Amino acid sequence: MEFFIAFAIAAIVTFLLVRPISALAHKLDFEDKPTERKNHKVPVPLIGGVIMFLGFSAPYAVFILFADGFSQLPINYGGILLGAALILSIGLFDDFFKTRKKEFPIWPRLLVQIGAASIVYAVGVRFWGIDLPWTSGDPIVFIPVIQYFLTVMWILGITTVMNWIDGLDGLAGGTAGITACTLFVFAMFMGETSSAFMAAALVGSIVAYLRFNFFPTKTKIFMGDSGANFLGYMLAVISLHGAFKQATVIAIIVPVLAMGLPIFDSISVMIRRIVNRAPVHKADHRHLHQRLQKKGLSAKHTVVMLLLFCMCLNLTSIILILI
Repeated sequence: MEFFIAFAIAAIVTFLLVRPISALAHKLDFEDKPTERKNHKVPVPLIGGVIMFLGFSAPYAVFILFADGFSQLPINYGGILLGAALILSIGLFDDFFKTRKKEFPIWPRLLVQIGAASIVYAVGVRFWGIDLPWTSGDPIVFIPVIQYFLTVMWILGITTVMNWIDGLDGLAGGTAGITACTLFVFAMFMGETSSAFMAAALVGSIVAYLRFNFFPTKTKIFMGDSGANFLGYMLAVISLHGAFKQATVIAIIVPVLAMGLPIFDSISVMIRRIVNRAPVHKADHRHLHQRLQKKGLSAKHTVVMLLLFCMCLNLTSIILILI
């Protein structure tokens, strides 16, 4: 029941905040302007990330105020939300530069993301070791330096791949929503109720956001880099908090497979850029959704096809959980 309440609060708050915050974005000229490379014909508010963050945070505030601390809240949620706020903030700076047709430097963004990942590590959410099924005895516990490195790289990696896949309406949001559902199922199966709570709240905020970013919709908002980074960060943290805490091979494979679409797409893009001696971080037209559109698929059909593929990967990961 608590998980449904978390989902509902996040969805309702996200939905109710769309219009007032969109109006504020319009007044501040914080909008994505139409160009020859973009499909939209009018400026679109670039504040989906802010709205989803506030919607995701709302269940925590409600349960703390009215449920006497609610035992299923993670004790380290303060550090998790602080890291999310940092990720969101640096993404907003990036989005602001883009609304002014300028490029935000990569290094400040990278340093802030490392700082957010370091906070998560400091509050105890980390990749601490692994339990191999073909070995006997205690699990292999990594030394702190390796724990820190793997934790930071996982958070940076998932944050980045979610940002890179955000190219069509509903694609990044739909992918994140499907993945969060799988992480919820896995967390419940493993008895990690606090991770399940975070996943339920994240799904609620995403579902409400997609009401304004999927086909068809008249009132449209974009998540921007701030939103894509926030979603990637939260998916990485939820998997670290729940799945990777178990340290089994299956516990590691499940979230990797669940996030397989953005991970495999980004790896293929990076390989192509390296082969062509292009900067790895520079945007191009080598992503899977762009190549499908070049083959003649419409934006809507491309998104539907990729989300169906994402569902297949996530269903496969759920089957792994159950067998």
